[in-house]
Amino acid sequence: MSQYIIIADDHPLFRAALKQAVNEAVPDAQTVEVESIKALQAAVDSHPDADLVLLDLNMPGAHGFSGLVFMRGQYPGLPVVVVSGSEELQVMRRSIDYGASGFIPKSAPLPIITGAIRDVLGGDVWLPEGVAERIERLHGDTTDFSDKLASLTPQQFRVLGMLAEGLLNKQIAYDLDVSEATIKAHITAVFRKLGVRNRTQAVIAIQQMEIDPSDTSLSGSQ
Repeated sequence: MSQYIIIADDHPLFRAALKQAVNEAVPDAQTVEVESIKALQAAVDSHPDADLVLLDLNMPGAHGFSGLVFMRGQYPGLPVVVVSGSEELQVMRRSIDYGASGFIPKSAPLPIITGAIRDVLGGDVWLPEGVAERIERLHGDTTDFSDKLASLTPQQFRVLGMLAEGLLNKQIAYDLDVSEATIKAHITAVFRKLGVRNRTQAVIAIQQMEIDPSDTSLSGSQ
């Protein structure tokens, strides 16, 4: 039975590069490409037996690590590898803390990406050479909020993302093709699960998932 791999990135050229790496790592793999968190959810729901997700942190519908946290909460048995343009050690550490099975910098050569995909499919956690020892020295910062975020249903997560983008209830209802009453019910449930009282607190809370600037990079000084 061939393996099924989902490539989630909003840049077509990089999706093509990842697909090439997948094809070299697993020649008979089936792949599907998505460019948003909403499309990723649909792809996973359509293929619950998927073997791997290659996830860009910065996609429509995601706020930093929120997409990763959501995926690990909703689909705990599905390995997710972060593929990111960031090479900050703290970003790598947080990715692993939030449940990623690996972290591949987008600057990595194709053979390295290919090898990383093989390793993760073989059950390993993959990080660039020498990084594992270095990130162990960094302070881990998983939060109670990440657990709360992981408890949201797919629709609640979409609603939260739209709230964070500043959309009104009627705009969210239109985009999701449901009634405003349904959206209000979702928002009430989101607030309860996140332990917040209003939109402002919800937006501030999800900002915890954003990728913070850091001087500690893969190429930085030891």
